[in-house]
Amino acid sequence: MQADIYEHFRPEERPFADRASEWVTNAGEYHEVKRSDFLDPRQCYILETLANRHPDVQIRFDGGYEDAERRRALIAPDYRDLSQEPMGLKVLSIASGDQKFISLQHGDYLGAILGLGLKRDKIGDIHVREDGCHVVVAEEIAPFLNLNLHQVHRVGVITDILEPSELKTAEKELAPMDLTVASLRLDGIVSDVFHLSRSKVLIPIKAGRCRVNWRTEEDPSKPLKAGDIVALQGFGRFKVLETEGLTKKGRHRVKIGKFV
Repeated sequence: MQADIYEHFRPEERPFADRASEWVTNAGEYHEVKRSDFLDPRQCYILETLANRHPDVQIRFDGGYEDAERRRALIAPDYRDLSQEPMGLKVLSIASGDQKFISLQHGDYLGAILGLGLKRDKIGDIHVREDGCHVVVAEEIAPFLNLNLHQVHRVGVITDILEPSELKTAEKELAPMDLTVASLRLDGIVSDVFHLSRSKVLIPIKAGRCRVNWRTEEDPSKPLKAGDIVALQGFGRFKVLETEGLTKKGRHRVKIGKFV
Protein backbone atom coordinates (compact mmCIF):
# COMPACT_ATOMS: atom_id res chain seq x y z
CA MET A 1 0.00 0.00 0.00
CA GLN A 2 1.27 3.46 -0.80
CA ALA A 3 2.68 5.07 2.31
CA ASP A 4 0.77 8.32 1.85
CA ILE A 5 -2.58 6.58 2.42
CA TYR A 6 -1.47 5.66 5.96
CA GLU A 7 -1.80 9.26 7.12
CA HIS A 8 -5.59 8.97 6.78
CA PHE A 9 -5.86 6.01 9.17
CA ARG A 10 -5.10 5.55 12.84
CA PRO A 11 -2.33 3.08 13.80
CA GLU A 12 -4.82 0.45 15.01
CA GLU A 13 -6.61 0.64 11.64
CA ARG A 14 -3.53 -0.14 9.61
CA PRO A 15 -3.71 -3.96 9.86
CA PHE A 16 -7.19 -3.85 8.34
CA ALA A 17 -6.07 -1.26 5.77
CA ASP A 18 -3.24 -3.60 4.75
CA ARG A 19 -5.66 -6.51 4.31
CA ALA A 20 -8.10 -4.35 2.35
CA SER A 21 -5.28 -3.08 0.16
CA GLU A 22 -4.29 -6.67 -0.59
CA TRP A 23 -7.89 -7.49 -1.61
CA VAL A 24 -7.93 -4.50 -3.95
CA THR A 25 -4.56 -5.36 -5.47
CA ASN A 26 -5.54 -8.99 -6.02
CA ALA A 27 -8.77 -7.94 -7.73
CA GLY A 28 -7.16 -5.35 -9.95
CA GLU A 29 -3.92 -7.13 -10.83
CA TYR A 30 -4.75 -10.83 -10.55
CA HIS A 31 -8.51 -10.85 -11.37
CA GLU A 32 -9.47 -12.36 -8.01
CA VAL A 33 -12.88 -11.95 -6.38
CA LYS A 34 -12.92 -11.54 -2.60
CA ARG A 35 -15.96 -11.68 -0.31
CA SER A 36 -15.22 -10.19 3.09
CA ASP A 37 -16.73 -10.86 6.48
CA PHE A 38 -19.06 -8.22 7.92
CA LEU A 39 -17.45 -4.79 8.11
CA ASP A 40 -18.47 -1.87 10.27
CA PRO A 41 -19.06 1.53 8.60
CA ARG A 42 -15.51 2.70 9.28
CA GLN A 43 -14.03 -0.43 7.67
CA CYS A 44 -16.37 0.00 4.69
CA TYR A 45 -15.08 3.55 4.32
CA ILE A 46 -11.44 2.41 4.42
CA LEU A 47 -12.05 -0.33 1.86
CA GLU A 48 -14.00 2.00 -0.43
CA THR A 49 -11.26 4.63 -0.18
CA LEU A 50 -8.65 2.10 -1.28
CA ALA A 51 -10.82 0.65 -4.06
CA ASN A 52 -11.48 4.10 -5.48
CA ARG A 53 -7.74 4.55 -5.98
CA HIS A 54 -7.59 1.56 -8.34
CA PRO A 55 -9.16 2.13 -11.79
CA ASP A 56 -9.76 -1.58 -12.48
CA VAL A 57 -11.55 -2.53 -9.27
CA GLN A 58 -15.21 -2.37 -8.26
CA ILE A 59 -16.87 -3.06 -4.95
CA ARG A 60 -20.33 -4.03 -3.74
CA PHE A 61 -21.62 -3.86 -0.16
CA ASP A 62 -24.61 -5.77 1.20
CA GLY A 63 -25.87 -6.31 4.73
CA GLY A 64 -29.21 -7.89 3.90
CA TYR A 65 -31.25 -4.69 3.58
CA GLU A 66 -30.83 -1.15 2.29
CA ASP A 67 -29.83 0.66 5.49
CA ALA A 68 -27.64 -2.06 7.00
CA GLU A 69 -24.90 -0.83 9.30
CA ARG A 70 -22.70 -3.93 9.11
CA ARG A 71 -22.14 -5.20 5.56
CA ARG A 72 -20.16 -7.78 3.63
CA ALA A 73 -18.14 -6.58 0.65
CA LEU A 74 -17.37 -8.06 -2.74
CA ILE A 75 -14.14 -6.78 -4.25
CA ALA A 76 -13.72 -7.72 -7.90
CA PRO A 77 -12.27 -6.72 -11.29
CA ASP A 78 -14.32 -3.97 -12.92
CA TYR A 79 -15.57 -6.23 -15.73
CA ARG A 80 -17.47 -8.60 -13.41
CA ASP A 81 -21.24 -8.28 -13.03
CA LEU A 82 -21.56 -8.17 -9.26
CA SER A 83 -25.34 -7.82 -9.24
CA GLN A 84 -25.72 -11.59 -9.56
CA GLU A 85 -22.86 -12.61 -7.29
CA PRO A 86 -23.88 -14.35 -4.02
CA MET A 87 -23.18 -12.27 -0.93
CA GLY A 88 -23.34 -15.19 1.49
CA LEU A 89 -26.08 -13.86 3.76
CA LYS A 90 -28.67 -15.70 5.83
CA VAL A 91 -31.11 -14.60 8.52
CA LEU A 92 -31.21 -16.43 11.85
CA SER A 93 -34.70 -16.20 13.31
CA ILE A 94 -34.74 -16.49 17.12
CA ALA A 95 -37.98 -16.86 19.05
CA SER A 96 -38.64 -17.52 22.71
CA GLY A 97 -39.64 -21.08 23.46
CA ASP A 98 -41.41 -19.92 26.62
CA GLN A 99 -45.06 -18.91 26.60
CA LYS A 100 -44.66 -15.95 28.92
CA PHE A 101 -43.42 -12.67 27.52
CA ILE A 102 -39.75 -12.05 28.21
CA SER A 103 -37.96 -8.89 27.14
CA LEU A 104 -34.54 -9.63 25.67
CA GLN A 105 -32.23 -6.92 24.36
CA HIS A 106 -29.65 -6.57 21.61
CA GLY A 107 -26.77 -7.39 23.95
CA ASP A 108 -28.48 -10.55 25.17
CA TYR A 109 -28.73 -11.96 21.65
CA LEU A 110 -25.22 -10.91 20.65
CA GLY A 111 -23.75 -12.29 23.86
CA ALA A 112 -25.46 -15.65 23.37
CA ILE A 113 -24.14 -15.96 19.80
CA LEU A 114 -20.59 -14.92 20.64
CA GLY A 115 -20.72 -17.25 23.66
CA LEU A 116 -20.78 -20.17 21.23
CA GLY A 117 -17.25 -19.25 20.19
CA LEU A 118 -18.07 -17.23 17.08
CA LYS A 119 -16.36 -14.02 15.99
CA ARG A 120 -18.21 -10.71 15.72
CA ASP A 121 -17.22 -10.34 12.07
CA LYS A 122 -19.50 -13.25 11.14
CA ILE A 123 -22.53 -11.40 12.54
CA GLY A 124 -24.35 -8.56 10.81
CA ASP A 125 -27.14 -6.37 12.14
CA ILE A 126 -29.40 -7.60 14.92
CA HIS A 127 -33.10 -6.70 14.80
CA VAL A 128 -34.88 -7.11 18.12
CA ARG A 129 -38.67 -7.21 18.00
CA GLU A 130 -41.38 -8.00 20.54
CA ASP A 131 -41.83 -11.53 19.20
CA GLY A 132 -38.12 -12.37 18.95
CA CYS A 133 -35.14 -11.41 16.88
CA HIS A 134 -33.79 -11.60 13.33
CA VAL A 135 -30.00 -11.66 12.99
CA VAL A 136 -28.19 -11.28 9.67
CA VAL A 137 -25.34 -13.81 9.66
CA ALA A 138 -22.72 -15.21 7.30
CA GLU A 139 -24.23 -18.23 5.55
CA GLU A 140 -21.26 -20.42 6.53
CA ILE A 141 -22.16 -20.21 10.24
CA ALA A 142 -25.97 -20.34 9.92
CA PRO A 143 -26.26 -24.16 10.25
CA PHE A 144 -24.00 -24.14 13.33
CA LEU A 145 -26.12 -21.47 15.01
CA ASN A 146 -29.34 -23.23 14.13
CA LEU A 147 -28.02 -26.42 15.70
CA ASN A 148 -26.39 -24.98 18.82
CA LEU A 149 -28.22 -21.82 19.93
CA HIS A 150 -30.69 -23.01 22.58
CA GLN A 151 -30.61 -20.23 25.17
CA VAL A 152 -30.45 -16.43 25.27
CA HIS A 153 -29.87 -14.96 28.73
CA ARG A 154 -31.17 -18.19 30.36
CA VAL A 155 -34.29 -18.11 28.17
CA GLY A 156 -34.97 -21.16 26.02
CA VAL A 157 -35.21 -20.24 22.32
CA ILE A 158 -36.06 -21.88 19.02
CA THR A 159 -34.27 -20.93 15.81
CA ASP A 160 -34.74 -21.12 12.07
CA ILE A 161 -32.71 -20.10 9.00
CA LEU A 162 -34.36 -17.67 6.58
CA GLU A 163 -33.40 -15.93 3.36
CA PRO A 164 -32.54 -12.19 3.45
CA SER A 165 -35.82 -11.48 1.63
CA GLU A 166 -37.64 -12.73 4.76
CA LEU A 167 -35.79 -10.37 7.11
CA LYS A 168 -38.02 -8.33 9.39
CA THR A 169 -36.13 -5.21 10.33
CA ALA A 170 -36.62 -3.16 13.47
CA GLU A 171 -36.01 0.54 13.80
CA LYS A 172 -33.10 1.31 16.12
CA GLU A 173 -34.72 2.62 19.26
CA LEU A 174 -33.20 5.75 20.76
CA ALA A 175 -34.06 6.84 24.29
CA PRO A 176 -34.02 10.66 24.33
CA MET A 177 -31.90 12.58 26.82
CA ASP A 178 -31.62 16.35 27.21
CA LEU A 179 -28.33 17.53 28.70
CA THR A 180 -26.78 20.83 29.60
CA VAL A 181 -22.99 20.58 29.59
CA ALA A 182 -20.12 22.99 30.17
CA SER A 183 -18.63 22.13 26.77
CA LEU A 184 -19.09 19.70 23.88
CA ARG A 185 -16.02 17.71 24.92
CA LEU A 186 -16.23 13.95 24.51
CA ASP A 187 -15.43 13.14 28.14
CA GLY A 188 -18.03 15.50 29.53
CA ILE A 189 -20.89 14.27 27.40
CA VAL A 190 -19.95 10.59 27.85
CA SER A 191 -19.85 11.00 31.63
CA ASP A 192 -23.31 12.57 31.67
CA VAL A 193 -24.87 10.01 29.31
CA PHE A 194 -23.59 6.98 31.23
CA HIS A 195 -23.74 8.60 34.70
CA LEU A 196 -20.04 8.13 35.35
CA SER A 197 -17.57 10.47 36.99
CA ARG A 198 -15.20 12.32 34.69
CA SER A 199 -12.24 10.42 36.14
CA LYS A 200 -13.89 7.04 35.43
CA VAL A 201 -14.59 8.09 31.84
CA LEU A 202 -10.98 9.11 31.15
CA ILE A 203 -9.63 5.60 31.78
CA PRO A 204 -11.51 3.76 28.98
CA ILE A 205 -11.14 6.69 26.56
CA LYS A 206 -7.36 6.86 26.98
CA ALA A 207 -7.19 3.05 26.81
CA GLY A 208 -8.74 3.08 23.33
CA ARG A 209 -12.13 1.69 24.36
CA CYS A 210 -14.16 4.59 22.99
CA ARG A 211 -15.20 5.05 19.38
CA VAL A 212 -16.62 8.09 17.63
CA ASN A 213 -18.24 7.22 14.30
CA TRP A 214 -16.64 3.75 14.52
CA ARG A 215 -13.16 5.24 14.81
CA THR A 216 -11.15 4.83 18.01
CA GLU A 217 -10.88 8.17 19.82
CA GLU A 218 -8.40 8.58 22.67
CA ASP A 219 -8.61 12.37 23.02
CA PRO A 220 -11.03 13.22 25.87
CA SER A 221 -11.22 16.84 24.69
CA LYS A 222 -12.49 16.02 21.19
CA PRO A 223 -15.58 18.18 20.52
CA LEU A 224 -18.71 16.31 19.49
CA LYS A 225 -21.22 17.54 16.92
CA ALA A 226 -24.71 16.64 15.78
CA GLY A 227 -24.76 13.29 14.00
CA ASP A 228 -21.81 11.78 15.88
CA ILE A 229 -22.27 8.21 17.15
CA VAL A 230 -20.27 7.40 20.28
CA ALA A 231 -19.66 3.92 21.69
CA LEU A 232 -18.02 3.22 25.05
CA GLN A 233 -17.04 -0.42 25.43
CA GLY A 234 -19.03 -2.11 28.17
CA PHE A 235 -21.53 0.74 28.56
CA GLY A 236 -23.34 1.14 25.22
CA ARG A 237 -23.58 3.83 22.62
CA PHE A 238 -25.45 7.01 21.82
CA LYS A 239 -26.01 9.52 19.03
CA VAL A 240 -25.73 13.28 19.31
CA LEU A 241 -29.06 14.36 17.83
CA GLU A 242 -28.81 18.13 18.22
CA THR A 243 -26.65 20.81 19.77
CA GLU A 244 -29.24 23.41 20.66
CA GLY A 245 -27.24 26.49 21.58
CA LEU A 246 -26.40 28.02 24.94
CA THR A 247 -28.29 28.58 28.17
CA LYS A 248 -28.24 31.96 29.91
CA LYS A 249 -25.35 30.66 32.02
CA GLY A 250 -23.33 29.76 28.94
CA ARG A 251 -23.82 25.99 29.09
CA HIS A 252 -24.48 23.94 25.95
CA ARG A 253 -27.87 22.33 25.38
CA VAL A 254 -27.44 18.89 23.81
CA LYS A 255 -30.10 16.38 22.73
CA ILE A 256 -28.89 12.77 22.92
CA GLY A 257 -30.41 9.53 21.62
CA LYS A 258 -29.22 6.54 23.62
CA PHE A 259 -29.38 3.18 21.85
CA VAL A 260 -31.47 0.71 23.84
